[in-house]
Amino acid sequence: MVKGISRQVIVVHAPEPKLFEQAIFILKENAVGEGISDDALLKEAQRAIQEGEKPGKKRHLYLYGAVWAAGGALITGLIWLGTALL
Repeated sequence: MVKGISRQVIVVHAPEPKLFEQAIFILKENAVGEGISDDALLKEAQRAIQEGEKPGKKRHLYLYGAVWAAGGALITGLIWLGTALL
């Protein structure tokens, strides 16, 4: 049990509650003191919900493998060619 802590939250209700009824955002301690309006806070919360978590760039590991394999084959071919000509 936590005592003596008071936090401000924004509760945004889902427009289509198929899976989630609401989202709860916990405000930073200095967020309200900076002169931000309630409408701005609500718009920021709605924007965060709409965007969600953006997935990071996924590396295409299969492409890296193909590049390394082609490079190895090229070097092996050059070494074979060099030994065959000498």
